Amino acid sequence: MKITGYSVEQLNDPTGILIGERFEFFLDIEVDEEDELFSENGIQLRVLFYKNDEDCRILNYHFLASEKILEFALDEEEEQIVTKFCYEHLSDAEE
Repeated sequence: MKITGYSVEQLNDPTGILIGERFEFFLDIEVDEEDELFSENGIQLRVLFYKNDEDCRILNYHFLASEKILEFALDEEEEQIVTKFCYEHLSDAEE
């Protein structure tokens, strides 16, 4: 899995009830043609990411192909790659 592009937006909590910040990432990913996730139209990974002080983590994610949700999970190594990528790109978020 290779991340080839992304967009990120900070999500606002108008109630102020939730602790920390939340971000929505859309990651364009490239997968090998032999991978069961492969799609000629490309694959996106929608990630809901949480940050509060030193606590940063993925809250939820979905693979998307042609706007359809795919029922696949990241393996441990892929999850670490995505977490690191999201953390490193938080400053790119638009409110």
